[in-house]
Amino acid sequence: MTEKTIVHLLRHGEVHNPEGVLYGRMDGYHLSELGKQMAQTVADAISDRDITLLISSPLERARETSQPLAEARGLEVRIDERIIESGNVFEGERFGAGANALKNPANWRHLWNPFKPSWGEPFTEVAARMMAAVYDARDAARGHEAVLVSHQLPIWTTRLHVEKRSFLHDPRKRQCTLCSLTSLHFTGDELTSLSYSEPAGHLIPVKDKAAPFSAGNAPEENRPTA
Repeated sequence: MTEKTIVHLLRHGEVHNPEGVLYGRMDGYHLSELGKQMAQTVADAISDRDITLLISSPLERARETSQPLAEARGLEVRIDERIIESGNVFEGERFGAGANALKNPANWRHLWNPFKPSWGEPFTEVAARMMAAVYDARDAARGHEAVLVSHQLPIWTTRLHVEKRSFLHDPRKRQCTLCSLTSLHFTGDELTSLSYSEPAGHLIPVKDKAAPFSAGNAPEENRPTA
């Protein structure tokens, strides 16, 4: 019988960021109290699953999100640089609290190519490193389940790659809310479907809901990868 394996891509919880900084790969950004609650909620929701491998991005917010699940499953959290946040030239700029770096004409030179994108790490490179980490996790957890704690853009880019969709997209319409699970289902080595769920969705402030649900874009839906 061919073994079935699931690799879950878990987005981290809410971050304490009152200044509205695009923190990217910067150190010092930790989960808010609500973010910690989200992480615990996800752990409570999936700790009874057959999870044998837990991997985190090296950034604090991802490692902190992984801790409740690590404690519930008795797992060591491994760190994988390949699932870190995407690089971005606007890192450290403010996009909230009345400030918006995109209004500065000096930054417009970075916006010429949204397909690559010209302001950050190429989508193709993000997808390649994420899929390499996914395949390694599949092999290490074969016949069981693995959880990789990562970040919105790398997870969404992975989904676009798997579903053979264009990388060009509206960031406001990403279906990858805080502490959501984008789950890749394998039969043997073959990626057969993708599903999405929001175990902590009821905790997410309405303003942070990144994507409205619509027909063909609903939670818990299994989407074939072909």
